[in-house]
Amino acid sequence: MVKSVIQQLQQEVDIHLTQLIEKRVSDIRLKEAMLYAVQSGGKRIRPLLTLAVGASGMSKNEAALDLACALEMIHTYSLIHDDLPGMDDDDLRRGRPTVHKSFDEATAILAGDALLTLAFEVAVNANLEASQLVEAVKILSTASGMSGMISGQMKDIASEEVTITLEQMKEIHREKTGELLLAAVRLGNLFVSDETQKEAFVSYATHFGLAFQIQNDLQDVCWTSEQTGKETGKDSELSKNTYPSLLGVEGAKDALASEIESCKLSLHKVALTPETQQTKALLIEFLTYLEI
Repeated sequence: MVKSVIQQLQQEVDIHLTQLIEKRVSDIRLKEAMLYAVQSGGKRIRPLLTLAVGASGMSKNEAALDLACALEMIHTYSLIHDDLPGMDDDDLRRGRPTVHKSFDEATAILAGDALLTLAFEVAVNANLEASQLVEAVKILSTASGMSGMISGQMKDIASEEVTITLEQMKEIHREKTGELLLAAVRLGNLFVSDETQKEAFVSYATHFGLAFQIQNDLQDVCWTSEQTGKETGKDSELSKNTYPSLLGVEGAKDALASEIESCKLSLHKVALTPETQQTKALLIEFLTYLEI
């Protein structure tokens, strides 16, 4: 039952993303590149988090879908730019050639830029109260900007071939990866009135973000390129600080298990009601995505 709900939500996100781009982008090549990027697969975990949390405090609302898709556009833009030669220089993403390989580097840069700016256009046109719109834009800009993802990416680049502490690495990962996952829940919280629930969902997202990055680090050393859909071993090649490099593989697995358990404990604070029952079930199911 839960898996079928997830599949339905994924389909809704896929369809809405395509419709938003088809409707608002006129240049054919740019549109093709943007659609290529957003239609490359993936679990859609960020928009699903927004929709799952939002559903605990409201009936079905297209505004939540708009915000969820805006966040996924920002995430997709970051992947396009991460793959560029000047960044991680990756040829594969989710088992397909990266955007700059399928098109060209300039088109990839512009497709990423277009997705980032379109995200805010979609968000500000969502059917919400003015105060909610302001908060939504604040959440998106903070998470993706100089105190969030961009800051984390800069610190990550600066830490290559430099020894850092575990706490410094956690801060990098909190900004680089965790902030967009936290933003997903905060966007969903715009539709939730119960403060205890909001705090529980934020706690869940905080631990989920760390777990997500630990798993990502472990995949780079434990999985094959066929399993990840991209070239593995790049972290070691670039002398990146990762959980396995600082804690060892088994230590990283223990850290992952600890963060997953903290996610579950966070959800214990959410009272089980007809409105929250499905949300809690979905959030528990999302933890299976973190398995190694």
